[in-house]
Amino acid sequence: MASASYDARRGELTTYFDRTAVEAWSRLTSDAPVSRIRATVRAGRDAMRATLLSWLPADMTGLRLLDAGCGTGALSVEAAHRGAEVVAIDVSPTLIGLAQERLPAIAGAGRIDFRVGDMLDPGLGRFDHVVAMDSLIHYRAADIARALAALGARTDGSVLFTVAPRTALLTVMHAAGKFFPRSDRSPAIVPVTEGGLRRRMTSETALDAFTWARSHRINSGFYLSNAVALTRARPSASAGSGAASPGMRT
Repeated sequence: MASASYDARRGELTTYFDRTAVEAWSRLTSDAPVSRIRATVRAGRDAMRATLLSWLPADMTGLRLLDAGCGTGALSVEAAHRGAEVVAIDVSPTLIGLAQERLPAIAGAGRIDFRVGDMLDPGLGRFDHVVAMDSLIHYRAADIARALAALGARTDGSVLFTVAPRTALLTVMHAAGKFFPRSDRSPAIVPVTEGGLRRRMTSETALDAFTWARSHRINSGFYLSNAVALTRARPSASAGSGAASPGMRT
């Protein structure tokens, strides 16, 4: 169950992406010219997307993927090209509108169902894989762990996500970011430590069946993010397995 702090932050993100910075994000997620600072962010996001996609099967025919916080849908499109049935959800109706406008023709079995709403909505159903690229970086560690538990409970394969690592460099970048006009600033990113997040995750029983399989950091100018792959180490209850298993392993 989501906490009050998760719900409050989600509301702030909706306001930001749907009203405050629509033009900035429309340009950032396109081929339009941007400032040198935003160019580093664009390059970092492109590299992160490529990393997460490289952790998914090359052939996703017949697999169901949740793109949790899909933005303008770039990752969803790549997954659909691999044959995946993608549910792409975001809190911003404006970003979803842009994603639908930009949607290219997709040959084969792949398809995308764009939705506006909460990525933790249990009504979205079960998935083989979940990707949450830069959609949890605005939440504190306790809320990230609870969100991962909610997603993991409905995932039969892997949960791929990113967090903002707590580093001295990121602290400096955040301080520098305060000099941007307020209208250009997003709700604050919340840096977390790996150790702190892991401790929070061990208290979430829904994550007991998952292994912290790998991680990879992308550092590109003003973009600094850490990708993590959780993979299910034993079948979910829905798959008919009642075997015992230790907690989340490393």
